[in-house]
Amino acid sequence: MARTLTAANSILMLSITGLFPVPQRIQGYATDDAFSTEAVTPAEVMKGVDGKMSYGYVPYMTPMTISLQADSASNDMFDAWLSAQKAVGEVFPANGLITLPGLGRSYVLVNGVITQIQAFASVRKTLQARAFTITWDSVDPAPLA
Repeated sequence: MARTLTAANSILMLSITGLFPVPQRIQGYATDDAFSTEAVTPAEVMKGVDGKMSYGYVPYMTPMTISLQADSASNDMFDAWLSAQKAVGEVFPANGLITLPGLGRSYVLVNGVITQIQAFASVRKTLQARAFTITWDSVDPAPLA
């Protein structure tokens, strides 16, 4: 199969323990920004005064930002997620799967918590996209399902 860089056929599925146990397909992405992860630092590197380099693996978390149009139905899921956490004073972790058919790749998202949420769409000439950040314990490549 030919590889393509299209994002139009990408899929993000999220399930939230105790709230949305059945994976929900996230839809209604922002015009030029659907979802992305931040760079992570999996190693600590240092050099001693004698010039010898030392390094070691460091466990890390992966922040992921999801951007949704103001009228996306998926905004309701994120609002419900935060509201449920506020109501019980507990965190509801999530799991997910990203599928990128054009690249023949999938990514498994494990044990994520919502760490940033934009309360409502910014009001400008038109209502703007909302951004949500989930911090994942693990993001790992997997065979395309």
